[in-house]
Amino acid sequence: MAAQLDYHRIREIFGRFHAADPEPKGELDHVNAYTLLVAVALSAQATDVGVNRATQALFKLVDTPQKMLDLGEEALIEHIKTIGLYRNKARNVMKLSKILVEDYDGVVPNSRAALQSLPGVGRKTANVVLNMWWHMPAQAVDTHIFRIGNRTGICPGRDVNAVERAIEDNIPADYQLHAHHWLILHGRYTCKARKPLCATCIIRDLCDFEDKNL
Repeated sequence: MAAQLDYHRIREIFGRFHAADPEPKGELDHVNAYTLLVAVALSAQATDVGVNRATQALFKLVDTPQKMLDLGEEALIEHIKTIGLYRNKARNVMKLSKILVEDYDGVVPNSRAALQSLPGVGRKTANVVLNMWWHMPAQAVDTHIFRIGNRTGICPGRDVNAVERAIEDNIPADYQLHAHHWLILHGRYTCKARKPLCATCIIRDLCDFEDKNL
């Protein structure tokens, strides 16, 4: 685990991320808060590309909790059976849709506690929805962020909660809204797990990773 970088280096890192991509976007396709919630719930242990492929036809038919209930669990399974853990995920999507209809008038709530009370929705999923739909500076720590946070020293921590706190405590406020997207995209396409592309990395001179692949 690298030591926590200081303010000036972190500010320079995110200044470069911003210059390269001022408005980074999540890569899960959705049309509203409900379809975003479903897409994120389906994305656990799956790729965004795989989820988008599975939901392309689904979201043309279903864009509200009631429409999902009308579709039914077996029909949902047919749409998402290419995704890992699809039966359990389908069960949770039907349960959360029922709760949204019965307890929230079909509207996705926008507090972390309310979101986390829904079946299959953990803190990471709640943070993604809060950030992408309501533009709350919530930090969804996935495997990419955990890896590069510890590898680079941007936001080190022994578990995902510690990394989330490190982001919130150390990344300047004006970069908080997009912080997790910059980090995810950097980890997905540049700072890869096995062979990081250090030679073309825009922050390699600011990073404390000792085994740079140059």
